[in-house]
Amino acid sequence: MAKKFSELRKKMSPESQEKAKAKTRVMLSEMALDELREARRLTQEQLAERLHVKQPAVAKIERRADMYLSTMRGVIKAMGGQMEILAVFPEGKVTIKQFRDLRPRTSA
Repeated sequence: MAKKFSELRKKMSPESQEKAKAKTRVMLSEMALDELREARRLTQEQLAERLHVKQPAVAKIERRADMYLSTMRGVIKAMGGQMEILAVFPEGKVTIKQFRDLRPRTSA
């Protein structure tokens, strides 16, 4: 019979419990877009509806390794989040503000 994870966790040493928590934090802080969508409990169809596109467009976005910041920002916003761009240096992190108000360009 399968045991609940909470029961197994209680049997772990405090050190093992802390290692597991730390590993979980790392895993949750680094996700691909499809993993993030799934963690937010959204289907591709639901995200497509929020983005006003069809489901295959979401699948294509999730497979891309390179995309416009405005596309990424729109996907994150549709999931209920806000996108931030960070520059990471040995002495610390800096939030880049230049991309906060990205808007699609309109033809004049």
